[in-house]
Amino acid sequence: MIEVRDLVHRYADGRAVDGVSLTVDDGEFVVLAGANGSGKTTLVRHFNGLLTPDEGEVLVDGVPVEDDLVAARTRVGTVFQNPRDSFVAATVGADAAFGPENLGLDRDEIDRRVTAALAAVDMESREDDRIDELSGGEQERVAVAGALAMEPDHLVLDEPFTGLDEPARTSLLERLGALHGEGTSVVVVTHDLRDVRSLADRVVALAGGRVVVDAAPDEASAELSEHGVRVPW
Repeated sequence: MIEVRDLVHRYADGRAVDGVSLTVDDGEFVVLAGANGSGKTTLVRHFNGLLTPDEGEVLVDGVPVEDDLVAARTRVGTVFQNPRDSFVAATVGADAAFGPENLGLDRDEIDRRVTAALAAVDMESREDDRIDELSGGEQERVAVAGALAMEPDHLVLDEPFTGLDEPARTSLLERLGALHGEGTSVVVVTHDLRDVRSLADRVVALAGGRVVVDAAPDEASAELSEHGVRVPW
């Protein structure tokens, strides 16, 4: 479980997150929606300690993030809005393998995870490709594969469908649905519900750094358009 308690985070121009409290239960699929600048990215960057609260706290599986950053970053896999922020290796395969290697897994298990992760984003047989020679959409897929290869308990994806073509979007949605079915909690940050509405258990919307909607998808839809969220008919 991810628990956010009275979280406040300030930048120079004010509060980006303003007293947010919410939980993401184990195995729950949550869509975190809102217009640009609503505080979505700032909020999820606290889930594994990439940002530190000015007030309040975040717990992962009952442990405050600041007390054990390694555990938080192992249990919460994050895909950044800018995929280049997550790359640690020159090639596709090496980057996807980096996280599992740091967990101390044996080679067969690392290879299994890398193969499954790359297949999930339609990057099979691309292990030797250089990341700096890939298109933006392909880099996005590699970033997602790196998070999937960690097989985290909680997976957070910030605008993961940006730049993906239709086959890659479909493949990723199928993989997220499978992970959800296997008990992984999934948080997808987006301003457009078209891709994920059918998978979501719950929609949480932010505006001005505060939670303005927290409901099942059907109940949330009526209010979301008022807060800059594209709602599928």
